[in-house]
Amino acid sequence: MTEELPIRKPLRLKDWDYGSGGYYFITICTQEREPHFRRGAHCAPEAGFFPLSEMGKTVERTLLEIPAHYPNVKVDKYVVMPNHIHLILMLGAGDGGRTLCTPTPTLSQVVRMMKETVTKRLGQKIWQKGFYDHIIRNEADYLRIWQYIDTNPAKWVEDE
Repeated sequence: MTEELPIRKPLRLKDWDYGSGGYYFITICTQEREPHFRRGAHCAPEAGFFPLSEMGKTVERTLLEIPAHYPNVKVDKYVVMPNHIHLILMLGAGDGGRTLCTPTPTLSQVVRMMKETVTKRLGQKIWQKGFYDHIIRNEADYLRIWQYIDTNPAKWVEDE
C-alpha cells in the first residue's frame, strides 16, 4: 500500500502576468528556517534588533543591487529577519511597463537572480525552495504590508 502525498496548492495566481508592472510583497525563507541573517538573544532584544551577520549583510547588499541588474525593478521596502526576508518589489518602475529595450523581468526571474547571487557569494545554498508572493492590489493593501514589514522585527520572538 502506498501512501498518497498531499496535493500542493499552486503558489501563483492563475492567469496573472507576473511580468506585468505593479507592486508585489515577497517573503523568502532560509532552509530549515535556520537563523543565518541575525544572531543573539532571540534576535529581538528590548534595546533593538540585533545587527546583521555577514550572511545577512550579503543578503541586504544583494537586495539593494537588484535595480542594477533590472533597471525597471525597484526594491521599495525590505527587512532582513533572522531566517527570512520580506520585501516589496515594484516591477515596471520608471518605464510605464514593458518596453522593447529593457523588458520587465517576471517576478520569478528577479527572485531567482537574487537567490542565486546570494548563494554564489556565500558559497553555499541557504534558501528554502520557492517563495511567497502577494500581488498588492491597492493603496490600503500597500500600507498594511508596509506596516507589517516595519513591525515584523519587534514580533520576532512570537514569529520564531
